[in-house]
Amino acid sequence: MSLPFGATAIGVRAKDGVILATDRRMSYGGFVMSRNARKVYKVNERAAAAFAGLYGDIGGLFRILQAEIKYHELTAKTPLTLMGLAKRLSTILYSYRFYPFYVEVLLGGIEKDGKPGLYVLDSLGSITEEPYAAIGSGATIALGTLESGYREDLDVSEAERLAIRAARSAIGRDAMSGDGIDIVSITVKGSNEKTIWLKLVETS
Repeated sequence: MSLPFGATAIGVRAKDGVILATDRRMSYGGFVMSRNARKVYKVNERAAAAFAGLYGDIGGLFRILQAEIKYHELTAKTPLTLMGLAKRLSTILYSYRFYPFYVEVLLGGIEKDGKPGLYVLDSLGSITEEPYAAIGSGATIALGTLESGYREDLDVSEAERLAIRAARSAIGRDAMSGDGIDIVSITVKGSNEKTIWLKLVETS
């Protein structure tokens, strides 16, 4: 899906966890609206979601997902699995197919059996499982780095370095992505978040 809203979101599945990374820029066409836009969120300690697309739709969709998760936990008395989260998100997206959310989503985390998983969803709720993925306006650039550097035996620290390299390559060439990189890493031990801020080049 080609979106006029700039973003780059990257997911890498390692042998012991998953890395999700997004840039910090919010832009519409060639105009930078914000340099402090967060696009990756922890769903819980075993899952996170990264988004590309219209920023208002990102926030609205995530709030709906949170409400669905809470409702499930209250009624079923058990947390959703990663695959369950992907299917629930797919159902939400498909239910809005006539007035779709202008988003693409990466959902990553730890499966019920302890294995890492990474799912890609489009705006209509189609799901594919991938070892690595990139979405958004910088996706084609990031994918080149991911394809050349990915191995199935990557550990989570190596996957994080690969995701950062891919994000930097996209930010370097895609004018609608930039300013910083938010990273969420998820393993069986829990999750960790950090931000890498990129220097703004000033001209005199």
